[in-house]
Amino acid sequence: MKVEGFLDSLLKDIGVYGLYTWRLSDEVKGLPRPRHIGVILDGNRRWAAANEYPKWMGYSFGADKVESLMTWCLEYDVKALTIYALSTENLTRSKEELDVIFRVISERLEKLLTDGSIQKHSVRVKGLGDLSLVPPEIKEKILELERVSAAYGSLYLNIAIAYGGRMEIVDAVKRLARDVERGAVAPSSIDEKTFSNYLFTSELPDPDPDLIIRTSGEVRLSGFLLWQSAYSELVFMDVYWPGFRKLDFLRAIRTYQRRQRRFGR
Repeated sequence: MKVEGFLDSLLKDIGVYGLYTWRLSDEVKGLPRPRHIGVILDGNRRWAAANEYPKWMGYSFGADKVESLMTWCLEYDVKALTIYALSTENLTRSKEELDVIFRVISERLEKLLTDGSIQKHSVRVKGLGDLSLVPPEIKEKILELERVSAAYGSLYLNIAIAYGGRMEIVDAVKRLARDVERGAVAPSSIDEKTFSNYLFTSELPDPDPDLIIRTSGEVRLSGFLLWQSAYSELVFMDVYWPGFRKLDFLRAIRTYQRRQRRFGR
């Protein structure tokens, strides 16, 4: 990443940054792209601190970047995008910080509901997580987005909020156990496909991400889609989320395209 950072600076200095992005875009479009991308949106606070902004601006700029990410996914024919917006562990942060996060999330959900973008681009929205843990207005907006976008399918936008991978698996086990108890499922019939049907991603045409991107330089999944990521290609990028650019998006896809997916074979 240090080499790429030097290259970025050099390209900007000599005025061919846009040309490099265009060339990389052409290269990416010439090869199969991931159908489902998961993104861990990390580094909002550190980006704000590095740029001497108030902390809340990191979340606001990060939310702006999610809108750009949706546009890029549509442009490059990505069928599903799952963003890790708020983990169950994040809910232990201070009330002051959570109030800022919830305000930004609520504002952006309201924008999705009113600006016509999901209708224009046929985006289907789904919340992944325990919505009982978020403010009622956020839960209501997510459920309303799910309702109004249920017939769409050009892009599946999944918002992981109050989400934890272990929590998702435990929840799936409980619901499967209830079905076994009432005789709806025979224990001998349970396999990976059966279990996957009880996960939050069960309604997606491609529930398992082909590619997972994490920003900020951290190298871990932090509980993101633990079951679904078994064979995902992982790309960790040394850029804070609000500073994530189209060029970074293209680099991640190119990295994915250059790997040979073996699926254990």
